[in-house]
Amino acid sequence: MGRVKPRGSRHLPGGTAQRVLRVLRVLHEDLWTWRADPLPPSVWLRWFPHGVVWLAALGVLLGGAAQLGDHGGVDPGFAFLIGLAEGGAMVLALWRPIAGWWLSMAAMLVGAFAVRAQMTVDGDRFPWPWPAAALIGHLFVLLLLALRVRSRVSAEALALTVLATYVVQGVVGGVAYQPTGQLAVILFAVAVVLGTALRGRREARAELVQQTSLTAEERARRTLLEERGRIARELHDVVAHHMSVISIQAQVAPLLVENPPDELKENLAGIRQNALEALTELRRVLGVLRAEDPDSPDVPGSAAAVPHAPQPGLDRLAALVENTRAAGLTVHTGSSGVRRPLPSGVELSAYRIVQEALSNVLRHAPGATAQVHLTHLPNGLRVDVSNTRPKRDPSPSQGAGHGLMGMRERVAMLDGSLTAHPMPDGGYRVAAFLPVDVSGPTDRPTGRPTDPAPDPAPDSIPAPAPAPDPFTKDGTP
Repeated sequence: MGRVKPRGSRHLPGGTAQRVLRVLRVLHEDLWTWRADPLPPSVWLRWFPHGVVWLAALGVLLGGAAQLGDHGGVDPGFAFLIGLAEGGAMVLALWRPIAGWWLSMAAMLVGAFAVRAQMTVDGDRFPWPWPAAALIGHLFVLLLLALRVRSRVSAEALALTVLATYVVQGVVGGVAYQPTGQLAVILFAVAVVLGTALRGRREARAELVQQTSLTAEERARRTLLEERGRIARELHDVVAHHMSVISIQAQVAPLLVENPPDELKENLAGIRQNALEALTELRRVLGVLRAEDPDSPDVPGSAAAVPHAPQPGLDRLAALVENTRAAGLTVHTGSSGVRRPLPSGVELSAYRIVQEALSNVLRHAPGATAQVHLTHLPNGLRVDVSNTRPKRDPSPSQGAGHGLMGMRERVAMLDGSLTAHPMPDGGYRVAAFLPVDVSGPTDRPTGRPTDPAPDPAPDSIPAPAPAPDPFTKDGTP
């Protein structure tokens, strides 16, 4: 039989040593560094806090040197060096707070042992181990440290400061002194808590600003995507209409020709088949776009509320202006140039730009007068919407310029240009140019083709009838 071992003897667990090593490693990584972490200038006071620290450092230098030399019995030259280290630690903490804390601790220890060597039983009771100048200097250092580093590093620096104070005053001690350790520890803890709270507040404000910026960017991005989806739906309706016309014309065309050749029938059948396939794909895309948010239509009566309503054009500007006037806005309209048929995309974009611009006037310029002017140019259409200075302050609005983003999207889609800027008199102006390809035909349907007629003589060509004014409902002046 083997020997019986006592049950009460156990070795210390190896985890304790590992935890100690881990703590020492963390302290080494946090406090044994020369990392620069400068204090930024204040938002409102700019460099004023730095100037305060420099002046306080000068006072600590002069006061510490005088206190150690005159009352502590330390050699004046050595006392000046200790005071210089205490003041220099404050200045160093502005850029390298951890290094400034080490310098302040070293100056305190050197000064405390230098004063202790001069103590006598019947001598003056010197404030020890933290004289007034060293106490003030270390308060600044700990405050700057807590403002710039993580809370854990501030707590570690405070703990080591308390430990050093306890060892010097409670373990080493002196013969005749006025103890300042307890007061110093309380003040140091208050400085660290205050600095940590200010740092947390600054970080919370920075995070709030960042989140606000991200939220605004996300809202702008979502609005932009919604506007692009709306434009895609509207363009789909326009293109689908013309594709349907092409399909019908391709189907009817062989019936209008006697004995059409087989090649013509085959080509027209191919055109009709391609048009039907394109129309099917477009309807598929429209179904996806309209299924994104079917339960939240826009303003009643809009294309979102009535998905299959015809898209508006210049012929509906009069109704738009009348609705705006009914909402309380004075609107003056006008047009210049010779009107001619325009592509549906141009008319739709012009209508939407005027609609959004008048909505912005209602929202942001209460009491103002709006002016809408259309200029028909040979190479395009110019839309100009302006308003006078508002007569009263607008009510708070959640808008963030998303309407202008939608206008720019529409203009960019047509390779046009848009300018939106305030005017010197306090009003606002939106001007857009929508180009038209004058070399090609417009995309307006020409109706059912008829039998070809002989070309008329040049003198017999009738003059084109002027297009109706878009701002009158019946087309009459």
